[in-house]
Amino acid sequence: MTDPVEQSQVVVWAVNVTMALTVLGLVFSFVRLMKGPSLPDRVVSVDLITVLAVAIVGLLAITYTEPDFLDIAVALALVAFLATVAFAWYAERTTELLNRDREATESADETDGS
Repeated sequence: MTDPVEQSQVVVWAVNVTMALTVLGLVFSFVRLMKGPSLPDRVVSVDLITVLAVAIVGLLAITYTEPDFLDIAVALALVAFLATVAFAWYAERTTELLNRDREATESADETDGS
């Protein structure tokens, strides 16, 4: 059986490495959020940022042995899900309106040209 002190050192090391990689993922997703180029790219990056924020809260719960942080992580995940659904609805609605306007313009051009 391994020593509990050695196990805790392994957990601390794993949490630190995971936290560093999660923060690196946050940096990359912020870059994607700023660069775009399209609305779906930005929506996916915002969703990734919220998932990574939930992961950070979970890592903080492990670090500080505070299970109350997990309640915060669950609430953040629920809000992130609702935000993603709202962004997806907005993107779909915007695309529908643009297509409708384009079709109306094309049909008006065909009528005027006859």
